Amino acid sequence: MWGRSGPIAHTTAEVWLGRSLAADASLEEMVLRYLAAFGPASVKDVQKWSGLTRLREVVNRLRPRLAVFTDDDGRELFDVPNAPRPDPDTPAPPRLLYDFDNLLLSHADRGRVITDAFRAQNYATRRPLPGVVLLDGFTAGDWQLERERDTATLLVRPYEQLASRDKDALTEEGERLLDFAAADAATRDIRFES
Repeated sequence: MWGRSGPIAHTTAEVWLGRSLAADASLEEMVLRYLAAFGPASVKDVQKWSGLTRLREVVNRLRPRLAVFTDDDGRELFDVPNAPRPDPDTPAPPRLLYDFDNLLLSHADRGRVITDAFRAQNYATRRPLPGVVLLDGFTAGDWQLERERDTATLLVRPYEQLASRDKDALTEEGERLLDFAAADAATRDIRFES
């Protein structure tokens, strides 16, 4: 449940989906679905996300059907051939990621988004973890949603001084987050802290 507590409810995937799971599900199909959502990705990325090991053999069987890239460190990255891949100079929009967002959990090498400023926060010793602010695809701060009666306040704490265009873009993103997470709040506010 979002924004409130209650008893934990468990169910099967079949009940939740309203149908039986495919009896002939394959590792190949799982890898292709992962790549369609999170590619380009390495074999280790697929393994991290799935919790499975020895997937190199599966990826090698799929190789003729995949687009193959090499990252700056010489690692092979795989993707589905017709996946949208923007021009490398295209700026990534600002995002407010939840603490368990797949972007942070679905890759073995999170160095693609995690910055030294993020590491310097020493989040491993702080619980609960805050949400993460992304600017141009990289960690640039954290955020928290505070609720008090009929008021919801989004607190954004950038790691360094924000350019006015970044602050404006994060404000727009924050308004969308408040529309989702605090739709019932009579008063909503976004505050930037230093």
